Amino acid sequence: MFRDIVERAAKGDQEAFASLAQSSSGRLYAVAYRILRDPYLAEDAVQQTLITIWNELPRLRDPDRFEAWSYRVVVRASTAEARRGKRAATALRLLPDDADRAPGPDEYGAVADRDRLDRGFRKLNADQRAVLVLHHYVGLTPVDMAEVLGIPVGTVGSRLHYATRALRAAIEADDRRPSAEERTA
Repeated sequence: MFRDIVERAAKGDQEAFASLAQSSSGRLYAVAYRILRDPYLAEDAVQQTLITIWNELPRLRDPDRFEAWSYRVVVRASTAEARRGKRAATALRLLPDDADRAPGPDEYGAVADRDRLDRGFRKLNADQRAVLVLHHYVGLTPVDMAEVLGIPVGTVGSRLHYATRALRAAIEADDRRPSAEERTA
């Protein structure tokens, strides 16, 4: 069924493309947001991604590879958006509504850890965020990441290693930074 929609969209069927865009836009936005860390820039990247997909879809050789190909397009659009010099604005992030879930033993610790991770992630460049998002959020294997990014598998491993190291260093540097209370004392 999905292959049929991709093939119809590739032939210029606007309804098929609308269906394809609607079914893909959520995951594309999630990847773009995690790379850019700004909802407005992520929306711009997804919009550019959908335009590129519409224009390039007729040249996609294997409709079964649409998902991997669309990840490549959104990563490129996101990194291009980041390179335009726009800085990620501090945005209000709402935590998921877990009202139905019983409180865990240390929810505050989990929120603090997530906040530390987010601050460290913001200090990475877009390319570093892209490999971490594709690996940890999307769950792609290094072989699939190599295909999406258009680089050798060994390079994926290297980028993943250095991005993880940079994230760890950013978190550790943030942990060493004196708190507001320590600065005023």
